[in-house]
Amino acid sequence: GLAGDVAGAAQSEARRPRAGAAEGGGSRARRRRRALRGVTDVALLEVSGLTIQFGGLRAVDDVTFHVDEGEIFAIIGPNGAGKTTVFNMLTGIYKPTAGEIKFQGRLINNMKAYEVTRLGVARTFQNIRLFGEMQVWENVVVGAHTRLRSGLFASVFKPPGTRREERAAREKAYEHLAFVGLQGWETPRARNLPYGAQRRLELARALAAEPKLILLDEPAAGMNAQETAELLELIRKLKERGITVILIEHDMKLVMGISERIVVLDHGRKIAEGTPEEVRRNEAVITAYLGAGANVAH
Repeated sequence: GLAGDVAGAAQSEARRPRAGAAEGGGSRARRRRRALRGVTDVALLEVSGLTIQFGGLRAVDDVTFHVDEGEIFAIIGPNGAGKTTVFNMLTGIYKPTAGEIKFQGRLINNMKAYEVTRLGVARTFQNIRLFGEMQVWENVVVGAHTRLRSGLFASVFKPPGTRREERAAREKAYEHLAFVGLQGWETPRARNLPYGAQRRLELARALAAEPKLILLDEPAAGMNAQETAELLELIRKLKERGITVILIEHDMKLVMGISERIVVLDHGRKIAEGTPEEVRRNEAVITAYLGAGANVAH
């Protein structure tokens, strides 16, 4: 279970090289290298004092963190901690009550979801949201809607420019499907795919938006051990492509094995932030998962 994994899962992973570790051990080293090259150090995503209130409930309360370009970053916490609510604010679905969200230095608090997507932020969902009756490749093209120029008139009457754009979108969709391991599955209806393949299809659809930052909400949910291992490799491939990743995940072995930094939420507040090794030894984290009075081993 999750609680039992928090204190122990990372121990078996602690010696495994992590993405970015060979290049200097995370964001501090990366910032030093950037400074030496004279590169201005602006985080890809900056979240400051993020708060949202629903009636009398403060679901997220004064949360601050940043994510560097090229980083694999995780948000964890017990059920009801506010993790998906944070994702909904980052992607324009919810508007914060207070605080700031900056993407590439630009304030995005009041942007609509499609405007945030157009800037380069894409996501997958905790519960799979596919168009079951559409073909697999068509689901991917839907993800590219903010990048397509054809309007309603062109979509109906199909002038040559629109037909060229649609052919290019289909070819690109096939490329994304190959990247996530769904080559040969382009034409069945999405509802006929196995569960793990549907998860991969959601990721391919997110990639169609050409994101700089991708948010994965419990991507390993419902997967078996083999599918989870394949997902871990796929997330590493996203980093190799230059895509920054933020994931919410309850599989602590996956989180500890791939994340460079982790922020921990509990009851809407940030209780810890750091490397996997730092987080797994944090007494507040152990208490949040195991309860007060838990024996914290260092």
